[in-house]
Amino acid sequence: MISPVSQSTNFALAAKLLDAAVMRQEAIATNIANAETPGYKRVDINPDFARELETRMGSGSTPAELRGLRLELKTDENARTMRKDGNTVEVEKEILEMNRNTVAYEFLTDYVSSSFKSLKFAITGRG
Repeated sequence: MISPVSQSTNFALAAKLLDAAVMRQEAIATNIANAETPGYKRVDINPDFARELETRMGSGSTPAELRGLRLELKTDENARTMRKDGNTVEVEKEILEMNRNTVAYEFLTDYVSSSFKSLKFAITGRG
């Protein structure tokens, strides 16, 4: 029996990482928008997400368990402030993170897209 593409562990992982990439992009945009706001603290995806994802992947979690991972934005407690107004956003760092995030997003969308193309080919016999 053939498992549906959406039920595979790799697909569930890619979908969860795409969710994370979208949320990270929102965080970066918010950080850049507030780069001049006194006292603003940089936000990012909860660092526990990466640790939990790694743990679940190591323990052979099911796709449903991977989908259940919670994503949330948190204040980046490790961000350093170099400004007197207490703002912790470094625009250059945000742009670098945006570029990394864009590459990750493109890779993941290519993976998901190719999964669906393979499914379409299996059904129709045409690519």
